[in-house]
Amino acid sequence: MEAVLEIIVRSTEIDVNGHVNNAKYLEYLEWGREEWFEQNDLYYDRILAMGAQTVTVNININYRKECKQGDVLIIKTRPQKLGRTSFVLLQEIFKKNGELAADATVTVVTIDTETRKSRPVPAEIARLFPAS
Repeated sequence: MEAVLEIIVRSTEIDVNGHVNNAKYLEYLEWGREEWFEQNDLYYDRILAMGAQTVTVNININYRKECKQGDVLIIKTRPQKLGRTSFVLLQEIFKKNGELAADATVTVVTIDTETRKSRPVPAEIARLFPAS
């Protein structure tokens, strides 16, 4: 399932070049991932009850178009690939006019809450990914 989150660029997110600072895009993507987890009823406490936690281990981002203060952005997050102990989410940030501002693949590993080592992705998360 794809999650969609709409945000507005605030003045505190702008750098000396007059556009959104590159680090802010990572924060926008995090907000989008949180929205995806919540829309799939995967709140932090529920994942903990599965004996797991999720940890972002890799983000590969492409910056496509600059965004400026007041821009309305739409963050789309959807499952892309399922591994044994990890999964990949595809995220895209669009401007309101439909232009792609950034896209990223984000790799998340599930870890055991006690051992802090990777563990198989819980079935409740794995079911959200298309069959390979």
